[in-house]
Amino acid sequence: MNKGILITGAVFGALAVILGAFGAHGLKNLVDPDSVKTFETGVKYQMYHALLLLLVGGNTLLSNSTKTTIMYLVIAGIILFSGSIYGLSTNSLTSFDFRKIGFITPIGGALLIAAWCVLIYKFIQLRNL
Repeated sequence: MNKGILITGAVFGALAVILGAFGAHGLKNLVDPDSVKTFETGVKYQMYHALLLLLVGGNTLLSNSTKTTIMYLVIAGIILFSGSIYGLSTNSLTSFDFRKIGFITPIGGALLIAAWCVLIYKFIQLRNL
């Protein structure tokens, strides 16, 4: 499972760099500056959580079930949080109105927070440090 978590983290990291470059160069002439800034927020949080997955996947102090729980929380969180931010910030470029599903952004954020809380809780439970 560690390999899957590490690969997932690396893929999310690579996608964050690609999306960041797109946001910095491709979007600036298509949407207003506030939308570009919003898009960058999605990229930042995606990268932060890609790095979290790399930390978790390479960690020997956590059980595989804890790592798996964190991975699924982060995957769902990135998709809902960053994904909805990408949609909302580029809303003017599509025929779909992403504002209709804007309520999923805080759900995604809550899942990302939950991943960190699981990590904190499991670190607190460690006895042999």
